[in-house]
Amino acid sequence: MQHLALLESIDYLIIGHLTCDLTPQGIRLGGTAAFSALTAKALGLRVGIVTAWGNEIPLAPLKDIAVVSFPTEHSTTFENQYTPAGRVQFIHHVAPKLDFHVVPDVWRQAPIVHLGPVAQEVESGMARRFPNSFLGLTPQGWLREWHSDGRIYPGEWPEAAFMLQQAGAAVISVEDVDGDEERIEEMATYCRALAVTEASHGARLYWNGDVRRFRPPAVPEVDATGAGDIFAAAFFSRLYTTRDPWEAARFATQLSAYSVTRSGLESVPTSQEIKECLSEVI
Repeated sequence: MQHLALLESIDYLIIGHLTCDLTPQGIRLGGTAAFSALTAKALGLRVGIVTAWGNEIPLAPLKDIAVVSFPTEHSTTFENQYTPAGRVQFIHHVAPKLDFHVVPDVWRQAPIVHLGPVAQEVESGMARRFPNSFLGLTPQGWLREWHSDGRIYPGEWPEAAFMLQQAGAAVISVEDVDGDEERIEEMATYCRALAVTEASHGARLYWNGDVRRFRPPAVPEVDATGAGDIFAAAFFSRLYTTRDPWEAARFATQLSAYSVTRSGLESVPTSQEIKECLSEVI
């Protein structure tokens, strides 16, 4: 964790919970904040994370990234259980909500701000707090709810219209909305640029009244965890740089495809993969 007086300005601010992910191999660091922050750093950006973290495991993978944490006894904790009917996700602990006062003053003018909730922890009012920044949303954490047993289900998002209208772009997966195409179409009407990831099928992008699909290269899949978060950071960063949503979606699709060939935070892009994806053209 960083002492506030020592913080410097950053290029990419990600707000959302770092998570403890329970796996058969033990506890693993996860969450949109971790995968997206490491991707933005790999792209050469100065990165900061605002989160709530209980210090259950070391944050060694984030050693070169500034982390400001709201104190909590337990980090947000997830567990995936795989059944014949597919993946079932549970949430065992939920860390405190994050609002604007947690964001250090020196970070409030970051060029790119990424709101990346995993468990409804980012206050909706945060969307209007960064008028001078490019605002990217990954609404996954606003699109889920859970029952008393912790089992996660697709949920409503009452603030969708308001928040998507504030954003420069948003990234969701078809799984986030349980494959509801009407809901995706509705969200696209609110958002300047909406990218929808579709696992091994790649992604589609809604922009300027048009929609295009982007196919990934065929690669052997080892672990798809974090691929959507890697896509999001690559998409937001490239869109901010080029102002070209099509190019940003192409780049993010190609780069995130590499991530599924490795497990956990090892899936973050390498410099060689970034170079290769930047050298390609639509």
